[in-house]
Amino acid sequence: MDFIAILTAILLTGLLRFGDSPEGTVAGAPITYPVAGALIGLVWWVALAANESRSREILGAGPEEYRRVIKGTFYAFGFIAVVSYLAGAQLSRLFFIALLPLGILALLAVRWVSRSRLNAKRRSGEALVATLVVGSADDVYGAVSDIRRNPEAGFFPAAVCVTDHPRTGGAQSLLDLPVVHFDRIPDELEGMHLGAVAVAGGLSRGATRKLAWDLESSRVRLMVMPRMTDVAGPRLRYSTVEGLKLIHVDLPRYSGLHFWMKRTFDIAFAAVALVLTAPVLLAVAIAIKLDDGGPILFRQQRVGRGGQPFVIHKFRTMCVDAESKIAAMIEQAGGSALLFKMEDDPRITRVGRVLRKFSLDELPQFWTVLNGDMSIVGPRPQVGREVAEYTPTAHRRLLIKPGITGLWQVSGRSGLSIEDSIRLDLRYVENWSLTGDIAIILRTIKVVLFPSGAY
Repeated sequence: MDFIAILTAILLTGLLRFGDSPEGTVAGAPITYPVAGALIGLVWWVALAANESRSREILGAGPEEYRRVIKGTFYAFGFIAVVSYLAGAQLSRLFFIALLPLGILALLAVRWVSRSRLNAKRRSGEALVATLVVGSADDVYGAVSDIRRNPEAGFFPAAVCVTDHPRTGGAQSLLDLPVVHFDRIPDELEGMHLGAVAVAGGLSRGATRKLAWDLESSRVRLMVMPRMTDVAGPRLRYSTVEGLKLIHVDLPRYSGLHFWMKRTFDIAFAAVALVLTAPVLLAVAIAIKLDDGGPILFRQQRVGRGGQPFVIHKFRTMCVDAESKIAAMIEQAGGSALLFKMEDDPRITRVGRVLRKFSLDELPQFWTVLNGDMSIVGPRPQVGREVAEYTPTAHRRLLIKPGITGLWQVSGRSGLSIEDSIRLDLRYVENWSLTGDIAIILRTIKVVLFPSGAY
């Protein structure tokens, strides 16, 4: 796939620069541009391989794969520029400059397609690495849950090894998984077709070293899963001082330069979005009015940053008296006010059902972003009755402004449980970044175009 992307980028750039007559010779070198293009493609492909951009540890999840593609591309172009200078070859500047962004876009596009296919397989239970999870009972429970919840990472728990085995009562299975004794791990590798061993905690330094030695002669990967829940990679820094290995965790910040940059981005994005969606806003407003003659906008008080109330504006998707029915519906459903939603809510109008499916009811919230009460990306904006049921941990949602979209929006939407919604919001609050916001926005576009879990 990489070779096809590189070849396509070179051919398109050649057509843009030379038209249908690319047979010219490179100034200062006895080669034609087709030959130069082939050499550039070869160097480029080797640079991607040298940067391990297709390493199985990074395929399918996280930004590292894309970082290595971009890094390898710049290494390739830097090498080509130096060699051309030393050899006295004068490549067309337009060809060289245009090829760089076009090639990166082509590579990222094919990697995204490959990743989508791989993740689809992983979600269906294919292309997963059988993993033995090692640790104390509590650590094993948490690690197995995390692995099962994130199949895109490429692993599935096949067995467990509990270091405090007496706590399990000597059971032969745990979490519906076979229990392996620590000393028998090397013997079980082949029989269980294990591809990875994940240490979740509970092992001494000596035991971890012994496990690494036992795995030396196999092709099984050894991984360590630190139980620092939901701490993102950018917040972690590693250092070694006199043989002491340390992991430094940067504490989250909720003010200063980064928040100013986030606010600037919010204003620019919201302003552009309102201009581009103006025809859609008008069409939706007309459709709502023609449907039942009621108000176009729905206004409701929500709780924002620091617990401050604000008024949110959305296109109305329910009947006019929807709010007066909510208490009775919660009681009838036997549910909680926290994140209360019904898949077949009878209050939703015909037009409203379409608007919700494609998230078009959210468009007026760009005005709320311009007003400063919301952000483009953030935790889910909730009403007072939901906030009243917050635990002390869930209250950390209120450390930043709520968002039009967020991790909850791109990870299941209305199909999420209360626990998952809180977990995703807290993960965002603790680890937000501007580049992370852009990634969530791009994922949101996919969710809107191919809706699932919205009601």
